Amino acid sequence: MNVSEAVAQRRTIRGFRPDPVDPKLIRQIFSRAQQAPSNCNTQPWHMTVVSGQARQQLEQSLMQEIMSGKPPSPAFTPGDHNLQGIYRERQVDCAVRYYGVMGIGREDKQARNELMAKNWQFFGAPHAGFLCMPLDMGPVNAIDIGIYLQTLMLLFVEHGIDSCPQGALAFFPDPVREIGGIPEGMGIVCGISFGYADEEALINTVRMPRDELNRAVEFVE
Repeated sequence: MNVSEAVAQRRTIRGFRPDPVDPKLIRQIFSRAQQAPSNCNTQPWHMTVVSGQARQQLEQSLMQEIMSGKPPSPAFTPGDHNLQGIYRERQVDCAVRYYGVMGIGREDKQARNELMAKNWQFFGAPHAGFLCMPLDMGPVNAIDIGIYLQTLMLLFVEHGIDSCPQGALAFFPDPVREIGGIPEGMGIVCGISFGYADEEALINTVRMPRDELNRAVEFVE
């Protein structure tokens, strides 16, 4: 598989089989992801990966936080708040596609909340990672985090592993710190659930469109 094929095949999965990925393969992939470039080679990322009993315990703790009504407390301002124009339109379209394929109407608040809650159940994935950077860093440093995340996801594709990057996994950091051992001074930027796709899951039939090249890129000669 070449890079172009991996880019074309990568998709966000929201329904996983429980089958775990071989721990040796996970370590191999994360080791290769360390080759991701960063500004001045600062390598500002830290990843905590939970599997097995730790993953189960974390899911329970996160769901308890949500059910208690505790408000989210992300370390960094979420990037999808207060979107306007075409960006808001795409955000809404994304939600409509997922809720629509699941037969959930806009007025069905309970069903919408239940589907949203699956974020903190890792969509059934056997593994979840929490990607962090130092709390005193900002948007420019976050570029390096994005590069690392894309590198990781393409390596997953190469090995037939599916994933779902999730901003929602940064919303409730306390259980992650308690169970995952995030280093002091680090904040969660996002999370990623990974494993093998449940190809029979209806939600995985959704495909997100991309904008036309001439609207996204301008070539000047």
